[in-house]
Amino acid sequence: MASAVFKKLRPDAIVPAYAHPGDAGMDLYSAEEGVLPPGGRGLFKTGVAVALPPGTEGQVRPRSGLTLKHGVTVLNSPGTVDEGYRGEVGVILANFGQEPFRVERGMRIAQFVIASVLRVDVKESDTLSATERGEGGFGSTGA
Repeated sequence: MASAVFKKLRPDAIVPAYAHPGDAGMDLYSAEEGVLPPGGRGLFKTGVAVALPPGTEGQVRPRSGLTLKHGVTVLNSPGTVDEGYRGEVGVILANFGQEPFRVERGMRIAQFVIASVLRVDVKESDTLSATERGEGGFGSTGA
């Protein structure tokens, strides 16, 4: 099993952990307080940095409960933490709800999923291979 190594950057930071066996994502906790007004957005730091296993990325994803109950989600979902990044992990939250949302220190604000990354050779060409779908997109299959 590969290891991800987390470093606390603040004494009160909480290292991400899986809540249940078999979970895909670990909980990310806010190391900061703040209020998101309706329609507002803000960056909340987690107080941790991570060294990811080679060939992986960290994906910062919304928590379904925050989205359902409060309309609060991760704005650039999924946010990407690259393998070589060693800075503090931050979460951009947006409030699509009708009420201000208070973020507290130690609150679970997002999920962190570690996923494999496929690196490819980039080539340029004047043509692409033909497919049944072709250039159909953005509603090309109906409603």
